[in-house]
Amino acid sequence: MRVGRKEATAVAVAVVLVVAAFVVPHLHLGIVTPLINATPQRLRDFAGTAPIFGWWDAHVGWGTVPAVVIAVAAVLWGQSVAQRLPWRWVPWVTWATAGAWAFSLAMVDGWQRGFAGRLTARHEYLQQVPTVTDAGEAVRTFASRILDYQLDSWITHVSGHPPGALLTFVWLDRIGLGGGAWAAVLCLLVGSSAAAAIVVAVRALADEVTARMAAPFVAVAPTAIWIAVSADGYFAGVAAWGIALLALGVRQKVRLPVLAGAGAGLLLGWGIFLNYGLGLMALPAIAVLLAAVDWRAALRACLPAVLAALAVVAAFVVAGFWWFDGYTLVQERYWQGIALDRPFQYWSWANLASVVCAIGLGSVAGIGRVFDKTAIRLRPGLHLVVVGALLAILFADLSMLSKAETERIWLSFMVWLPAAAALLPPRSQRWWLALNVAGALALNHLILTNW
Repeated sequence: MRVGRKEATAVAVAVVLVVAAFVVPHLHLGIVTPLINATPQRLRDFAGTAPIFGWWDAHVGWGTVPAVVIAVAAVLWGQSVAQRLPWRWVPWVTWATAGAWAFSLAMVDGWQRGFAGRLTARHEYLQQVPTVTDAGEAVRTFASRILDYQLDSWITHVSGHPPGALLTFVWLDRIGLGGGAWAAVLCLLVGSSAAAAIVVAVRALADEVTARMAAPFVAVAPTAIWIAVSADGYFAGVAAWGIALLALGVRQKVRLPVLAGAGAGLLLGWGIFLNYGLGLMALPAIAVLLAAVDWRAALRACLPAVLAALAVVAAFVVAGFWWFDGYTLVQERYWQGIALDRPFQYWSWANLASVVCAIGLGSVAGIGRVFDKTAIRLRPGLHLVVVGALLAILFADLSMLSKAETERIWLSFMVWLPAAAALLPPRSQRWWLALNVAGALALNHLILTNW
């Protein structure tokens, strides 16, 4: 395999970054460390495998064989299947493969530890669901319960997000699908559907050939380790379909761009009530608008999108929750916790190392091809949306509100990055895909990921 200068440079920088992030915590460099003011036990619990959040635990499970089979099949036949399938089947097969890949990786840790029990941990949403007897009252009083050290404070994950996240699991419970397994299924199905949304968006923003080349990379991306199972996988799926619908609208790939724009606005509007950080999805959305056929097409999709998003905001205002109140209070709650002991001097760059681990070196090689000045001047959609996702990650990093666990927290931005591998020379793509899946398998079998 002949490696071009751009991808070689990108991968070399990424490797150095990851190695440094894993090694530096053991060099005792003062505040350039993942955790300060920590006992040895607390260091093991919260920073033992920094920059990844988890514990060293070389293990296998019944998901190991299916995961390896899916990985090998994707490398050997993924490209040819993606090229030969009728287009209408490509998003569906991509979604199915992504779901099977994510579920297999989760099952390496076992049914309870890796799947059904993930969302029932003491800091997770499902612990709070039984306490919500009146959803309307919960929304009205939501902001007042965000800060810690109150008798009725929300638990960690609930307090750190807008009420839409909790409401989702409350509604799931109300329709008879309560418990960790059903919540995990929701996150898995919606989260893995992001792969299909990205393929649809790439076809709209670039062309069908590029979308077919992107399909294997997004189907077996290492991000699947955190999609199954975390609520952030669900958030990523919602945001991905919002961007995909916007892309279909601005590129006039549907009969009714206005409806596509409205759908995009509803999903992206709902997204900011799932996760405050999804406000940064405005950057990929702007990238999509820049790739519009013309300004009229952009306006036809953008206007209904904005109106639909405002309708979601208005619904929460009427229900008694003002987004900016929650955002202000959640920043205060953030600094009431472990964030004070996570130095920015380490996490400002180690966060980016966790991104490399979560997307794979093959995706990094593709990103090396994105920064082509000539191509960007022509406003190609795939280049722009990847740059938009990277800018979202950069702003999230500089905010100092994301220190550690970013391999999960930034899923909504990171799921777009493996699509950049479609820009690599076709002859080399199989090898880069192999590197991605090998990295995912190694990480998943050596570290018991936690969040």
